[in-house]
This record gives sequence, structure tokens and C-alpha cells, in this order.
Amino acid sequence: MTEAVLPADFSDLEPFAATWCLATEAERYARRMASTMAELEAFYQAGFPRIGEALGYCDKFPLDGLPDDAHHLLQLVHSLIMVAMCVEIWHQPNVIDGADAVLDRVAEPLP
Repeated sequence: MTEAVLPADFSDLEPFAATWCLATEAERYARRMASTMAELEAFYQAGFPRIGEALGYCDKFPLDGLPDDAHHLLQLVHSLIMVAMCVEIWHQPNVIDGADAVLDRVAEPLP
């Protein structure tokens, strides 16, 4: 069994942590594009209803001093945001009518 990376109150989201606790937007985008809609929908259905609670947990700490478990939880929230429009609007990993547009961020926002 692998060690938990999320806070205990979010243990139900632990099955998604290895796949979706990603440090950069580029990694999250690549994971989204490599995922099936079934995978995106399962992640969304499990995690999206808990975003408010997750952010509330993270807000207990200074942004530049998040403990590791809270930092991983915030990464999971960032991934959920990346997935939400795919599930809610486009029903596919790609942006509809986005042609082959690509956005490469040259610096990541903190944390």
C-alpha cells in the first residue's frame, strides 16, 4: 500500500492523487489530454463537489507555507479546474473549436 499524500479528511480522493497531484499546468494539461472521458468524469464526480471544502482546508495555512498534504490537495484542486470544462461543456478533453492552439506558460504561478 502506498503512503497517503492528501489530508486524512480527503482520503476518499486518494485514489486520484497519484495521477492528478501535478506540480505544473503543463503536466495537468498533458494528463487531461492523455485521459479518457470516463477517467475525467470519474475524477470530476469524486472531486468537484469537495473543492470548497478543499480550499477551506488549504486556507488554514499561509500560501507560501502549505504543509505537503495541503500542497498536494491544492494541486488536486488545480487539476479539477483543468478538467471541469471538459466534463461540463465540451464532453471531450480537447477545447471545441480551439483548432490546434497551444499555450505554453513560461512561469508557473505560486505555489
